[in-house]
Amino acid sequence: MGFALLLAKDHHSAIALWLGGLIALLCLLTAGAMKSMRGWYIGSIVQIALIAYGLVIPLMYFMGALFAGLWIAAFLIGRKGEAIRARLIAEASKEG
Repeated sequence: MGFALLLAKDHHSAIALWLGGLIALLCLLTAGAMKSMRGWYIGSIVQIALIAYGLVIPLMYFMGALFAGLWIAAFLIGRKGEAIRARLIAEASKEG
């Protein structure tokens, strides 16, 4: 998002720059909130905002979609990892 702001600074309005700065700030703040489901919901909204910033910088359509794909992959792999972890804990409690 920071690089998109660098591209936008010369050719776009202050509103577009403030909006990009807000999205960048939300990216940083959401990273700290990922321990709860609320953080995942906010992160999903931020991913949509990244794609929507393509209205200002067309390359963000591609970059936003790329990062949204990574976001979805992390969510799905994280769910599988949590299921495996729960299974291992359950097996360990049965043995001990």
